[in-house]
Amino acid sequence: MSAVAAIGSVNASPRTALVLLGTGVVGRALLQLLDTPAARSLRLVGAANSRRQHLVPEGWKSVEVADHLKRSGDSRDNRPLLDALDASGALRKVVIDATACPLEAARHAEWLEAGYHVVTANKALAGGPLSGWRALQQAGQGGCTYGDAATVGAGLPVLSTLRRLRACGDSLLTLEGVFSGSLSWLFNQYDGTRPFSELLREARRLGYTEPDPRSDLSGEDVARKLLIIARNAGYSLGSDEVEVESLVPESLRGVDTPAFLERLKELDAPLRERQAAAASRGTVLRYLARLNQRGRARVGLVEVPTDHPAARLYGTDNQFALTTTRYHAQPLVIQGPGAGPEITAQALLGDVLALG
Repeated sequence: MSAVAAIGSVNASPRTALVLLGTGVVGRALLQLLDTPAARSLRLVGAANSRRQHLVPEGWKSVEVADHLKRSGDSRDNRPLLDALDASGALRKVVIDATACPLEAARHAEWLEAGYHVVTANKALAGGPLSGWRALQQAGQGGCTYGDAATVGAGLPVLSTLRRLRACGDSLLTLEGVFSGSLSWLFNQYDGTRPFSELLREARRLGYTEPDPRSDLSGEDVARKLLIIARNAGYSLGSDEVEVESLVPESLRGVDTPAFLERLKELDAPLRERQAAAASRGTVLRYLARLNQRGRARVGLVEVPTDHPAARLYGTDNQFALTTTRYHAQPLVIQGPGAGPEITAQALLGDVLALG
C-alpha cells in the first residue's frame, strides 16, 4: 500500500489535515506545538524542508519529522504532499508555509484556488509586487482562508485589529512603528559604548537575526511588513513605492555571507557617527517604518526624542501606532515581542485553529 493510501485508510478522518513547508527554527517550533493537546484536532500528513519531504503516517510524533528529514526523505515535489491532503478525508486541508522562499509564496494563490487553506509566515507574496497581492485577493474570494497573522509582528494582533476597524467603517490615516524584532533589539542596545558589529554578532548568536544579517539590515523585510499592513488598510502600494534605507554599505552588499561576517567592523564607523550626532541633540536612533495619509511610505533610521514611544521599547519589541479616523487624537498602539520562533509558531497554529 502506498504512503498516501495508508494515510487515507485510517479509521477516523481528521477535522483538519496539514502539510508543513519549512522545518527551520519556526517550523520546528510549530512541530512541537502540534504534539500538544491544543492541536489534538489536527493531523500532520506531510512535511518538507528545502531539499526533502516526507509523508507522515499516523502515529508519528510531529516533532520527529524535522530530524527524519535531515537524514532521509523523498526529493521535493509538492504534488505528493497535496495528494496526501486530499487522501486524508479531512474537512479542512491546510498548507502551512513556514519558509521565506519566494517560489513557495508564489504558489499561495494557486493553492487557495485549488481549495486548500494557506497559513503562512512567508511575506514574499503579500509583501511583494502589487500583482501578487491582487492575485491573492482574487484567489481568496473562493472560500478558502489565507492565514497571515505570522507575517507581521510575529503574531501580534495587528492585521486582525486593522481588519476589524475597517469592517466597522474606520480608516487608517497614518502608521508608524518598529516592525523588526532584530533591529529593535540592536538599536535598543546601541548607545555608542559597544561597537555596532559586536552587538550584531550577539544578536545573531541569540537567534534574533537571520543567518545572513543583511536580510534584517537591508530594511527589505520591514518594507514587506509595511506593504502588507498598508495593503490591508486599502492602500494599493507597489513594492517600488516604499523608500528603503539599507544599513548595509554598498561595498558589503555583493559579497558572500562568510565574507560579510568577516567584515562586520565596516558597519561601525558610519553608525558610530550617526549615533554620536543623535546623542549631541539629545535623541536616539530607531529604525522606523512610516506611512502617511497620502500613501507615502518609508523605512529607515531616524532620530527620535527620548520621550518618543519607540525610544521606550524593550528587547525585541515591535510597536505599531495606528492613527485612524476614530483613533485620531491619540493613536492605537499595539506592542510586544516581534521576534522568536515560539511566538511565530503560535501565530501559525492560531490561524489553523481559527479555521474551525
